[in-house]
Amino acid sequence: MTTPKRTVLRLRRLLAALITLVCVSTATACADGDARPRVVVTTNILGDVTREIVGDQADVTVLMEPGADPHSFGLSAVQAAELEHADLVVFNGLGLEENVLRHVEAARESGVATFEAGRAVDPLTFRKQADGGPEEEAGQPDPHFWTDPDRVRRAAGLIAGQVIAHVDGVDEEAVRGNAERYDTQLARLTAWMEKSFDRIPEDRRALVTNHHVFGYLADRFGFRVIGAVIPSGTTLASPSSSDLRSLTEAMREAGVRTVFADSSRPTRLAEVLRTELGGEVRVVELHSESLTGKGGGADTYLRMMRANTEAMTAGLTAGLTAG
Repeated sequence: MTTPKRTVLRLRRLLAALITLVCVSTATACADGDARPRVVVTTNILGDVTREIVGDQADVTVLMEPGADPHSFGLSAVQAAELEHADLVVFNGLGLEENVLRHVEAARESGVATFEAGRAVDPLTFRKQADGGPEEEAGQPDPHFWTDPDRVRRAAGLIAGQVIAHVDGVDEEAVRGNAERYDTQLARLTAWMEKSFDRIPEDRRALVTNHHVFGYLADRFGFRVIGAVIPSGTTLASPSSSDLRSLTEAMREAGVRTVFADSSRPTRLAEVLRTELGGEVRVVELHSESLTGKGGGADTYLRMMRANTEAMTAGLTAGLTAG
């Protein structure tokens, strides 16, 4: 049965369609499509996961463009309004979408169902320790849970439950079938990643990244996080000269000569380390916080994780000779 709140939301969507003069494909549905139930997702990584779960049962609008930085992307006025016209809003949370969370809160206060995926999957916290964890954020939750595919499996199952509970008109059996199929694909991804990472010797399982983004992957697959060029969980911070000096000393001590930099961010800061360490550092690009556009090599969550796994394995085994 359709609840009074759902009826109000549907009426609001229809009214918005009548008064909107410009239809934007990523923010406002046009004509006949407007009456369909709608799920709005903040980040493109969660957007891909949600689309796998929802299938053709509802329209899924993703706010964050391919290649964007989740820490800094913002919304247009139309996109902000779209949040308040949704049946369900799925967001990463834990502080990730720093310029969008206030709009999510406004949607929640207006009666829209919202789901914070990061908080629901047993989040890790940043730690200040010998491995170079971010000092100011020590003890705060780490929002980058998607680097652990097992947590994404958990989030996907929970998203399915949220869709069934809050999006009127969906076929529960179809949504659960989509979730089961995707769960199988995620389980296969985890097994493949384990097998790939087994090629990396224990003493080479050390990560240096552009900023602190791979804590979950390190925890799940047995890596050590030596440090980050930007000693923070957000790309909006900046390193000091003492930060870079501390990192280069840690890298020398650990014998690390590979830095992984997100492809959506300039690699200039990582390349500074080449100068500091005598030009012997390799900078390897990963797709750690955003999917690419279609055909870009990381346009789905599954392809992104496979591309990153291959790049990390190659980067950390470079120079090894067969037994």
